Amino acid sequence: MMNLLRSLLLVLATASIVGCAGVASRYGPTDTWIGLTRSEVQSRLGPASIQTLTSTGTRLTYAKGPYGRHTYFLEFDANDKLVRWQQVLTEQEFQKIIPGMTATAVEDLIGPSFEKTTLGRQRGEVWSYRFETPFCIWFQVEIDQSGVVRSAGHGIPPECARDDDWLSCDKNAYHPLC
Repeated sequence: MMNLLRSLLLVLATASIVGCAGVASRYGPTDTWIGLTRSEVQSRLGPASIQTLTSTGTRLTYAKGPYGRHTYFLEFDANDKLVRWQQVLTEQEFQKIIPGMTATAVEDLIGPSFEKTTLGRQRGEVWSYRFETPFCIWFQVEIDQSGVVRSAGHGIPPECARDDDWLSCDKNAYHPLC
């Protein structure tokens, strides 16, 4: 009886590991996908959030929001083959966003924001982006009413706005974002 129970637990553990691996591959691309056709990629990831024609082919945007911490840009050549992909919600990409650039240029760099807050007195809006970080922060871009970046930087998401040590996810571990 004990051997049967151990065997059953082993089978269940193996199945859950294999199942999780299957889910992970459906979340985002890997380097082994280079060379796949657009239809093969879409069969794995589903429909793209945005499809953009580029000078060399097509870019598909997979924004894993609103609480996702990743936005993937997948570049396809004129033959519809995947030539490169990039996870764009990174500090390196955030540093490229500067006052004076357009809202369209921001979306071309880091994709769409799923959390847009309108500012009072018709001053524009703030676009917030969650991203992978050990801290309870997000990246925010202030866009004025003419569609131009006024400022950009890190902010505190509402679920982390607490009086005690708001930068540490250790104390906010109860929340799924930490």
